[in-house]
Amino acid sequence: MVQQALRWLKRRAAVIAEQGWWLAFWLAGAVRRATRAVGPRVKPWSTPGGQRVLVIAPHPDDEACGCGGALLRHRAAGDAVTIVVVTDGRRSRSLGLSPDEMAARRRAEAAQAAAVLGVTVWHWLGLPEWEWEIEDLAPRLLAELETGQPDVIYAPSRVDFHPEHWKVAHALAVALAQWPGTPRVRVMALQVPLGSALTNLVSSTASVGEQHRAAIAAHASQVYSTARTQRMRRYTAVACGLPGEAEAFWEMTAARYQRLHASAPSTWPIVFRSLRAGPWTDGLAYLWGRRTRHTLSRD
Repeated sequence: MVQQALRWLKRRAAVIAEQGWWLAFWLAGAVRRATRAVGPRVKPWSTPGGQRVLVIAPHPDDEACGCGGALLRHRAAGDAVTIVVVTDGRRSRSLGLSPDEMAARRRAEAAQAAAVLGVTVWHWLGLPEWEWEIEDLAPRLLAELETGQPDVIYAPSRVDFHPEHWKVAHALAVALAQWPGTPRVRVMALQVPLGSALTNLVSSTASVGEQHRAAIAAHASQVYSTARTQRMRRYTAVACGLPGEAEAFWEMTAARYQRLHASAPSTWPIVFRSLRAGPWTDGLAYLWGRRTRHTLSRD
């Protein structure tokens, strides 16, 4: 009985903590809009239709959590979407599965999520998580670029702390340096928020919210990590004065993305942190690495 009461109290406290951060982001966004504070001009997401879209997801679930709402809007506009899932996610420790069982489970979840997103072209590269090198990936990403000729690429970035997100970003930069295309690259907020210094494009998911949540729910083995991304989308929406949830992106030219990620990931500063499982310290994820975000915004 006591344990049940404590669990109830913890859940209520978590709700109150998130509401407190929600209010803080609402206030910060309102002040920024009223005073035209320094930062990038945030554009609403749009597409002219008829575009070729490529998503580079380091792990199964990054595609749904990072840009799933935007992909649904791309599909509604008639854009052609291709998802590339780089690693097999075998090192996840949830559910007590063996690495091989987890890899099979996550591949099935990725297939289900793609179906919910209406994406029929998705490529499972299946590199064993934590057991691959950049030299294994860069040629395969170059092949994806040459085959798909994308107009828009959704990608991870150095605004992160996960070594595999960094490696995928660097491998994409290597591939872009060898390909003459000129797509727009939209950096996704995966485990680390982009913050106001970098966010220059926001996609409201209000019109596709139910389907987007279903795509994320398809990654059922990762429910504890996907829940924190939902809080991040709520904070993005309220900071930008949008209803429901919204995805933040840092859009740039392919040349700029390549330049920002051309150096080896081992040289990148480890200054960022993610939202934790509970909402208690969510705001710190936006403060840690703030100076680096501002530096990157000017590079």
